[in-house]
Amino acid sequence: MISTNDVKPGMSLNLPEGLFQVVDYQHVKPGKGKAFVRMKLKNQITGAVIDRTFRAGENVPKATIDRRDFQYLFRDDMGFNFMDGETFEQIALSEEAVGEAASYIADGMTVRLSIYEDKPIGIELGAAVELEVTHAEPGVKGDRVSGATKPVTLSTGLVVQAPLFIDIGDVLKIDTRTGNYITRVS
Repeated sequence: MISTNDVKPGMSLNLPEGLFQVVDYQHVKPGKGKAFVRMKLKNQITGAVIDRTFRAGENVPKATIDRRDFQYLFRDDMGFNFMDGETFEQIALSEEAVGEAASYIADGMTVRLSIYEDKPIGIELGAAVELEVTHAEPGVKGDRVSGATKPVTLSTGLVVQAPLFIDIGDVLKIDTRTGNYITRVS
């Protein structure tokens, strides 16, 4: 248990409604009445965001989430398969558990899995990933307007808008939060 006065963004709470991560925290002390804590909570399983209000000093159950690095191996009918680099244990996650992160995971990539009570509950990616271009239409000569873009397909199947000079085989850095092109790596 942890007091609501000690809660910080990023902590996980095991509430009766499910497992939640604190996204935003605000301690409010009105002129009249008792202080209270307003939190924005994100469900770790479904991703739904809710607002909850607690009394200041109220105890809430804290959840301990273990985060470990795993290497992505392959995808099959069981889902996405990952291997722990230390114990060589393999874990299969369903497409629902991986969610939108599937568009950014390439073979051999290291990702961080969130594990609660020995069960993986989600994937944490870095702010950006590097993916190879597998399909890109050639830029048309004379079509070099400043800021012009074209759709390119990456090794994971993700399609992003990139500058006209990008060709097949280039490695691009992609922002995992927005899905936008950042820069060409090679």
